[in-house]
Amino acid sequence: MDALKKYVAEFIGTFVLVFFACGTAVVTGCSVDNGPAYLMTALAFGLVIVAMAYSIGNISGCHINPAVSIAMLVSGRMTVKDFIGYVIAQFLGAIAGAAALMAFVGKESGLGTNGLYNGDVLLSILIEVILTFVFVIAILGVTSKIENSAVAGLVIGLSLTLVHILGIYFTGTSVNPARSFGPALFVGGDALANVWVFIVAPLIGGVLAALVYKFLTSKPKGDK
Repeated sequence: MDALKKYVAEFIGTFVLVFFACGTAVVTGCSVDNGPAYLMTALAFGLVIVAMAYSIGNISGCHINPAVSIAMLVSGRMTVKDFIGYVIAQFLGAIAGAAALMAFVGKESGLGTNGLYNGDVLLSILIEVILTFVFVIAILGVTSKIENSAVAGLVIGLSLTLVHILGIYFTGTSVNPARSFGPALFVGGDALANVWVFIVAPLIGGVLAALVYKFLTSKPKGDK
């Protein structure tokens, strides 16, 4: 039952992320030329994390992102069983969030889908790996000490805002395979054809962040 509660929490959190944050991008007309909408979208992604961290964080840890979950798996902070359950819940939540958003704005709005930077797969993968690495290593750091629990949600939310402020220009910022897949599934076309980039790259970034953080915090043998 406790595991089911975690999965439901992850479903809800990812639903909220897609519906509110991708929805903000759609209704504000987020673009590089529209500065206020650009910043509002970046803030929306961060604020969703803050809201969810302080509501479901004590239940599931508020990953709401497979890239975060895979980093936790590599770091030894979760089991393979929970990882699978989390990822399934996250993808289902993202699909449900995109479906709900589509009911209001239609799939022609784009639903906040991601896109390749200048049509370049390699550059798009590179920027997503970098953005995800920064986001996830911040999460690993702030959640490594229990005394940070009171501010962890705020730090993680601001970190997500940070990577969006830069990343929206390049790819619309994924750093989250589920967040990218949900909207792309309904929009179809190039968005769905290229969504693999926004699944693979964030997962790579999450794994790299976990490995680097483990290296940085490891102690030489013999040290207490």
